[in-house]
Amino acid sequence: LRVAMPLTFGPTHFARVLAEMARQHPKLHIHTSYNDRFVDLIAEGFDCAIRAGYLQDSNLIAKRVGPFHGKLVASPDYIEAHGSPETVDEIVNHQAVMQGTETWQFMDGDRIVTVQPQGRFKADNAMALAAAAAAGLGIAWLPDCIIHEYVASGALVPVMTHYPPPAAGVYVVRPPGQHPARKVRVLTEMLTEHFKRNPDLWGLDR
Repeated sequence: LRVAMPLTFGPTHFARVLAEMARQHPKLHIHTSYNDRFVDLIAEGFDCAIRAGYLQDSNLIAKRVGPFHGKLVASPDYIEAHGSPETVDEIVNHQAVMQGTETWQFMDGDRIVTVQPQGRFKADNAMALAAAAAAGLGIAWLPDCIIHEYVASGALVPVMTHYPPPAAGVYVVRPPGQHPARKVRVLTEMLTEHFKRNPDLWGLDR
């Protein structure tokens, strides 16, 4: 089984599932790649990948295995210097700390609003983005499991809370095909069960 997982929280939150899978299936060889970039499953020979947040449009097949929570945050210094966006339209007037060219989505009542943020600081790791946001470089959409200590200490402050992001998730994605390989199906089932047994998996006491 060749599987790609996010470096940001794969080793801390999902590595134990793969270890248990290896224990239960002693003839199965497992190779895990921890990287926050989106790997090309077909070109790089992966059976599947674990992705969190919002799925990009693609021909990959996805199965949701658990919840994922995040919010828009900024440092008090940034807010003091530049203000805080009050509406989705105001985001384009702010510096965004972000992974690349992604869009951000927010709920306006029952409607999903998409915005293309702009920023000069980019990184492919959520922990690096959290540190940059805490340093006052801009606003960032980040997972709660990464920022909860920053928020608890006051280093980061939730902004634009009247427009929450849509519900996100953790997914097992695989190349297109009629039926998933048994090893991918087993991993998907184990991850789903992992979330059921650990409702506070992200350590947020939700």
